[in-house]
Amino acid sequence: MHLENSAFALLLIFFIAACNPNNQTSNTDANNPTSADFFENPVLGGDYPDPSVVRVGNDFYMTHSSFDYYPGLLIWHSTDLVNWQRVTHALHQYVGSVWSPDLIYHEGIFYIYFPAGGTNWVVTANSPEGTWSEPINLNLPGFIDPGHAVDEEGNRYLFLSKGYAIELSDDGLSTVGEARKVYDGWEFPKEWSTECFCLESPKITVRDGYFYLTSAEGGTAGPATSHMVVSARSKNPFGPYENSPYNPIVHTENRNERWWSQGHGTLVDDIEGKWWILYHGYEKHFHTLGRQTLMLPIEWANDGWFKVPDGIDSEDKIENPAGKPMQKATGLSDDFSTERLALQWQFLKEYKPERVNLANGKLMFEACGEKFADCSPLLVNAADRKYEVTVEYEINAGVKAGLCLYYNEQAHMRIQVDENEFTVFIQDKAKIRKSSLSGNKGHLRILNDLNEVSFYFSKDGKNWEKVERSLDATGYNHNVFAEFLSLRAGVFAFGKGQATFDNFKYNILN
Repeated sequence: MHLENSAFALLLIFFIAACNPNNQTSNTDANNPTSADFFENPVLGGDYPDPSVVRVGNDFYMTHSSFDYYPGLLIWHSTDLVNWQRVTHALHQYVGSVWSPDLIYHEGIFYIYFPAGGTNWVVTANSPEGTWSEPINLNLPGFIDPGHAVDEEGNRYLFLSKGYAIELSDDGLSTVGEARKVYDGWEFPKEWSTECFCLESPKITVRDGYFYLTSAEGGTAGPATSHMVVSARSKNPFGPYENSPYNPIVHTENRNERWWSQGHGTLVDDIEGKWWILYHGYEKHFHTLGRQTLMLPIEWANDGWFKVPDGIDSEDKIENPAGKPMQKATGLSDDFSTERLALQWQFLKEYKPERVNLANGKLMFEACGEKFADCSPLLVNAADRKYEVTVEYEINAGVKAGLCLYYNEQAHMRIQVDENEFTVFIQDKAKIRKSSLSGNKGHLRILNDLNEVSFYFSKDGKNWEKVERSLDATGYNHNVFAEFLSLRAGVFAFGKGQATFDNFKYNILN
């Protein structure tokens, strides 16, 4: 550049700065995008697998598999597909481990179809906020991952795992006839490293006279390259289906990528007609966090098929969908000042809300079971690589209570207190035991630093004493202990009586 051009450029910069004294950059200036113009995956960190999302006007609603955590089927709300807020739980009756739901909106009613306990169910509501109905058994055993569809005449269908489909009644609350095999899946190369063929999670998008069948294959865990999203289409809901030339739509190609086992996708359009796919994946080295919700843009090619645009992947900064941004959900901390248990909390398996009493800004938690394996802890969905949880406790004689990181009955760790002693347990084996330094009350802390876990206790919540033994928690995941769960943080109480908890804090660490 010539000297006179450089001088002119400098004068122009000074002039722009003078006209914009706050140094603000317009979000609509494509040449000067701000961080607010882009998102990075995950859009929902933590164990929120098998996302199902629906747009109603300018609002988006989403739910996920909730497995044995109850209340189940947490509903999320967003106006931009990036920032999400908790709304309510749609399932308050234990019917088994809840897998891969489908949240849809049809003629003014919201439906969630989901498998649990060896069959398939549906719940309904006039609003996402509820009240949601009691679960209705569709008496459809042997299949998982139902996906709802409606044709141009208003006929309703339910697509199922293994490539099957069945007709639904007009009200969507029962099935008609027998399930039929309609799709054989996409044959991926034999040399690919996968967990299984596992044709599942059929989700239907009806567009331009076609039923677009979006499915998952390859198994949801196992090797990094296992899972994938594939697409097929047909003019008829019962086929025949033609596979997309762009398969797999989403897939982890090698173990060097950040996101592993990417798959299980749902399509949704934003308010400007742009399309997106929400799906899940494990973060490399952090399977403890479960399968997190990811999102990528979708484009429709001239041949009528959809694909992820060339040159974009899940590790990129991606331009935001259309929609008015909203505030993200509040964190996982709880001072127990509300009248009802906050939405971030879930029981494990033994759903007994009567155990919880909130009063005077404290949680009175009734003990359950005679041993830790039977205590049904109250858990939050840890979502970060580095975090700490702390809580203040007070216990009655006869109660054993404390703070835990919990995967399942076989894989967990905890700080446990009773009126006599303080103990750190790993897999129910006492690793350190001390006489209680604080009687029947005190403060507990667990630090998870990139899967390296340390334990602390304190009399006053200010001066902490670290327990000598730390633990590598990397293996606390499905590939080791099965069940498709995640390592969650929470409180527990077993024995006789109750424990009182206050100021549960979940702090994200840098």
